[in-house]
Formats: sequence, C-alpha cells, structure tokens
Amino acid sequence: MSASIDGPTPGFLVWRLSMKWRVAIDRALAPLGLTHAQYSLVASLQGMEHAGTRPSQRALADHTGLEPLYVSKLARSLEAAGLVERAADPSDSRAVRLSLTGEGRAATDRAVAVVRELVDGLLAPLGGLDGPATEAFTEALRALLDVPVPPVTVSREEQP
Repeated sequence: MSASIDGPTPGFLVWRLSMKWRVAIDRALAPLGLTHAQYSLVASLQGMEHAGTRPSQRALADHTGLEPLYVSKLARSLEAAGLVERAADPSDSRAVRLSLTGEGRAATDRAVAVVRELVDGLLAPLGGLDGPATEAFTEALRALLDVPVPPVTVSREEQP
C-alpha cells in the first residue's frame, strides 16, 4: 500500500465538510439569534436533560468536545440571553450545573427543527437523515471519534 494519497486527504475532506456544515448551520440559526457553538451547547443540554441529567459545564464540555473555558463563556452568554440557568453544584463547589430555561427549551426546539431540516438536505446524497448510507456514514464517524488521539512527539532534529 502506498503512503501517498491522490487527491484530497481524508483529514482535509473532514475539515472541509465540518467547515461547510458549520457555516451552513450558523447561517440557518442566525435568524434565531444563535450561533452553531451555542446551538451545540443548548441542543446537547436538551438531550442530556431528556435523559434525566442536569450536567455540569465540564460534563457538557466533554459531551460536545468544546473546551471547558469556551463552554463557560457560551453558558454565560446564553444565561444573559435568558436561555440557560447556571447554578452552583451543592456537592462540588467548583462545579456549575446547567439547565435550559422555559425560553431556552422553546428556542432549542425551534433551532433543532431548523438544523434537522438543513442536515436532512445536506445528507441528501446519502438518502437524507434516515437513509441507510447515512447510517453507515454515522457509524464510520463514530468509529473515527472513538480512536484516541496519539501524543505528538517531536525529535530534537525536527525542532526549530
């Protein structure tokens, strides 16, 4: 097997796809006053609440893949907008628990509907959200996300 790849690499294609989707979702959510990052937070929070969890900011950061400091910043802006409530965790003075407000649940429901319709269209080449190719694609993405990132080692010769 050759180490060279003709055409774009898988990493480049994943990056391009993620950028395309992020921009599309940002544009679709702009009329609702949300960014893609804010949507990731409130939609994930909604899913966790439906599962019976009131997550900490850290748990939400782990779930979304966003940096904890960024989740804190997003949570503060969403709290100021009246969509999220932040409360100290009674069992851990360092932790902050998050929940959607009534207004936040309504806004999230609207945003989820918008994003679902958009993503269904973006997945049209795979048969849409419910297509069998989409299911296979989703499984492939899960497999890639489950691979731990190896540590980067740089030899002394490679250092500037």
